[in-house]
Amino acid sequence: MRTAFDLDPQSLDDEERRFLDVIGEHGWFDTAILDDEEGPGFSYTTGFWSGSGHPEILFIGLNQQTRHDVLWDIYRAIKSGCPPPVSRPTSEVFANAEAVLLPVSTDHYREYLGWNRWFYNGDDFPCLQLIWSDREGRFPWSPDAQAGPQPDLSTGNWGGLG
Repeated sequence: MRTAFDLDPQSLDDEERRFLDVIGEHGWFDTAILDDEEGPGFSYTTGFWSGSGHPEILFIGLNQQTRHDVLWDIYRAIKSGCPPPVSRPTSEVFANAEAVLLPVSTDHYREYLGWNRWFYNGDDFPCLQLIWSDREGRFPWSPDAQAGPQPDLSTGNWGGLG
């Protein structure tokens, strides 16, 4: 698989070099987008797919530090051979809430995954959306859920769970 690591280093700007340096040192990069008038903050990984064959992860809502810590925990679980399951609720991600990882439709890559599209030179990489439940275990597709603003980025109907 070709990535931005295959580019001529002389063609990279300082921000691109820093991005690649972090992936080279830690195995992945956490791009964090802050809350604004357009929507809630979100974070996504770059390097999970190229480094371990696990899909990248997009995580919307909660605060930036929580997102970063959870993504680190998931990265460690992947590296130890125990990634969380996909498309079914699990208590392996959060200590006090259920979560589910659902495939993100490539229709959403342009809006949410800019650095990944640069790193992988297009949309040829998988990504999962980490969906969190409220304290009562209700996911955003439940009518009475209090799990915050998490849009459905699957191919529809919350990957068949909604």
